[in-house]
Amino acid sequence: MQAQSRLRLAGIAAAALAVSLAFGAHAADTIKLGVVGPKTGPLAGGGAITHWPNFQLWAKQVNDRGGLKLKSGPAKVELVEYDDRTTPGETIKAVERLAAQDKADFIAAPYGTGFNLATAPIFAKYGYPMITATAITDKTAELAQRYPGMFFTIGETEAFTKSVAEIITKANRDGKIGKRVAMVNVADAFGIELANAARPNFQKVGLEIVYDKSYPLGTQDLAPVINAAKAARPDAFVAWSYPPDTFGLVEQAKINGLNAKVFYTAVATAFPAFGGKFGKSTEGILGAGGINPDAPEMQAYLKAHQEVTGKAADFWGSPIVYACLQILGQAIEGVGSKDRAAVINYIKNNTFNTVLGPIRYKNQSNELFWTVGQWQGGKYYGVASTGRPGAKPIIDKAPW
Repeated sequence: MQAQSRLRLAGIAAAALAVSLAFGAHAADTIKLGVVGPKTGPLAGGGAITHWPNFQLWAKQVNDRGGLKLKSGPAKVELVEYDDRTTPGETIKAVERLAAQDKADFIAAPYGTGFNLATAPIFAKYGYPMITATAITDKTAELAQRYPGMFFTIGETEAFTKSVAEIITKANRDGKIGKRVAMVNVADAFGIELANAARPNFQKVGLEIVYDKSYPLGTQDLAPVINAAKAARPDAFVAWSYPPDTFGLVEQAKINGLNAKVFYTAVATAFPAFGGKFGKSTEGILGAGGINPDAPEMQAYLKAHQEVTGKAADFWGSPIVYACLQILGQAIEGVGSKDRAAVINYIKNNTFNTVLGPIRYKNQSNELFWTVGQWQGGKYYGVASTGRPGAKPIIDKAPW
C-alpha cells in the first residue's frame, strides 16, 4: 500500500510539474508590445488612421502564423495600449508605466514628432529600441549620438523642404508661376522644425516668402490664416500641417478662393478621407511623403489592412508604421530572443525587407524615403524621394 501511495504521489507530483512547465512555457511564449498614441485629443483622427490599425494588423498576422520565432520556440504578440490624449506629459507617463510597471518586452514609438522627442530619454533609460515612424527632425545625427537605440525611418526636414523648394522652382522655370510663396505651420515640433528648415532652402533658390505664419495645434478657425495668405497674392501655398488643420486649410482655401497653382499641405494629405472629402478638387494637390500604390507588395498591404482593420490605410504614414513593425519583428527573430540590446545592435547592422522595399539604417537613419506625394487620378503617388523607385511625374493642380 505504501509503495502504491508513493507511486500515486509521484504521479501527482509529475503531473503538477508538467502543468507548471506548461504554464511557464506559455508565459515565455508571449512578447508584450506596449503601444502609446492619441485616441482622444487633436491628433486622435490621425492616430486612428495611421497609428493604431497597423498594430492590430501586424499582431494578427504574426499570431496567425504562430508568433515570432525565438530560439526557445514561437512567441505570440500581446498588445498593451494607452491613450496619451495628444498630451506629451501623458505620453511620457504611459511609456514610463509600460517600462517600469507593465514590464513590456518592447515599446513602439509614439505618434508625432514632439511626442517621440519627449519620450526618447525614457526609451534610452530602460534600453528599449525606438524605431520612429512619425518623427521628422533636422537633429537626427545629434539624437542618434545621444540615444543609441533611436532610429529614424520617415525622413529628415532638410530633404522634405528641399523637395518642395525644387518643385516650386521648376514650376517657375517652366513659366507656370512666379516666385511668391505663402507658408504656414502648426506650432508643434513637427511644423516648427519644417518651417525653420524651409526658410533658408526657399531663399537659396530665389523664392520670396510673402507670408509666414504659425498657428496653435488644435486651431479650429483657420479662415483668418487663409485670408491673410490669399491677401499676400502667392504663387505657391505651403503648409507644414497636421491632420485636423490640413483638412481645415484646404476647406478654407476652397471657400475663400486661395487658388495657388502649387498647393502643398503636409500630414493627412495622403489620407483616403482627404480624397473622399475633396473629390476632384484634390487633383494635383501636393503633400508630405507618398508611396507607389501600384507596387505589388503595397497593393497586398493595402488589401490586408482593409480586410483586417475595416479601415483604409493612408498612402504614406500607415505603411511606414507597418514597416517599422516588420523591422522590429525581423530583428527579434534575427536575435532569437527578447534581448533588447541585441535587437538594437541587429537593427543597426542589417537590411530589412519591408512593404516599402529594403530599409537599412545608416547612423540610425533611413536614407531612402518619399518626400513629396501628389493626388493623381484618385490615388496619392510619390513624386519626389531620396532614391525610392516608382516616382510619378508631377501634374498641374486642378482649379477648385
